[in-house]
Amino acid sequence: QVQLVESGGGLVQPGGSLSLSCVASGRIFSINTMAWYRQTPGKQRELVASITKSSSTNYADSVKGRFTISRDNAKNTVFLQMNSPKPEDTAVYYCNAEVQQSWFASTSLYWGQGTQVTVSS
Repeated sequence: QVQLVESGGGLVQPGGSLSLSCVASGRIFSINTMAWYRQTPGKQRELVASITKSSSTNYADSVKGRFTISRDNAKNTVFLQMNSPKPEDTAVYYCNAEVQQSWFASTSLYWGQGTQVTVSS
């Protein structure tokens, strides 16, 4: 009933920039925290950045000062601006969202399908 679709992944050179987007659609009353995670083969999925409905942000130490998370509440969209990416940022990036589907419902966590980001020259 709720779908998250990421876009914007691809190949980027070290020191370049790349912007990811994630749009939530379906039966949505409200979205609380939205976040970006990433995962590489053989490793656990790790938090990259999160943003609350009031736009308070949190970043992994490894991306602080380089990545910026933002959101457009009217469009149920979260963004990740990746500046000066490094080869170690190469991963599949996933977005998630804490969605409330009606005023009386509790929130549920939904995930996107992931988008590959490769940082290489």
